[in-house]
Amino acid sequence: MNKTHTALEDSNQESGGSGRLYMLRPFYFVLLLWVIFWADSRFMLDLYHLGVLPGSAAGMFGIFTSPLIHGSLMHLVNNTFPILALGAGLFYFYPRIAWKVIIVSWLASGLMTWLIGRESYHIGASGLIYALAGFIFLCGILRKQANLLALSLLVVFFYGSLVWGILPIEDTVSWEAHLGGAFAGFGLAIYYRKSPPRSKKYSWELVEEEVEEAESHDDIPEEIWNREAWEEYSGSNHGIRYIYRTKEPDDLNADS
Repeated sequence: MNKTHTALEDSNQESGGSGRLYMLRPFYFVLLLWVIFWADSRFMLDLYHLGVLPGSAAGMFGIFTSPLIHGSLMHLVNNTFPILALGAGLFYFYPRIAWKVIIVSWLASGLMTWLIGRESYHIGASGLIYALAGFIFLCGILRKQANLLALSLLVVFFYGSLVWGILPIEDTVSWEAHLGGAFAGFGLAIYYRKSPPRSKKYSWELVEEEVEEAESHDDIPEEIWNREAWEEYSGSNHGIRYIYRTKEPDDLNADS
C-alpha cells in the first residue's frame, strides 16, 4: 500500500530522527572500535594485519578495515573524542550527505595510503578524522554561515594541531593516511558546497513551501488546499460576511 506524507510530517520525522541519532551514530561507531580493541587484546588476535599494506595486493583489503583497528589504548583514546565531536557535528549539520561523506572519506584516505604509504601496516581511524575535520572546516568557510563558521573555529581551536599530522615527523605516525583524509575532506567540501545544511523551519513555512510546489505542478494536495470544496463553500450561503451598522441620527446626538 502506498503512503503519502506532507512536508510537515516529513520534517517532523527527519528532525526527530536527527535529534536522536546525530550523537548516537558516532557513539555506536566508537563503541564498535572499543569492542574490537578489547577482543584483539583479550584473545591476542593480532588484527594489525587488517591494516593497509601499501604496494601489496592483499594489503588493499585494509582500505576497508584499517579504521577499525588500533595499536594501543592511547591510540584509541586519542581517536575517540575527535570521532564523537566531529561525527556529531557532521550528522547534525549535514544529515542528508553525512553517510556519503563518511564512506568516501573512509575509502579515499585508505586508497591514498595504499598508493603513497611506507611499507608497513597502517591502522587507525585518524584518516577518517582528518577527512571530517577538513570537510567541516572548509564547509564553514565556503558557506559563510554563522553556525558553520563557529563549528569551523571550534575544529581549528580543538584540533588545530592536526595540521602537523600530515607531515612526516614521527616514524610511528601514518602521515600518509592523515594527508589522504585531509584531501578527501577538502574535496568533498568543494563538491558538496551547494548542498544545503540542516536548517530548522516552522510548520507554516513548510506548509507554504508545499503549497507553492504543488501550485507549480497544478496539483495541490487535498490536505493543504481543496479547491473544489472551497469553491463550493464560497458560492454557498455560508460565505463569510462582514456586518456593520451605521449610526442613526439619534445615536449621533447621544454621543455628542
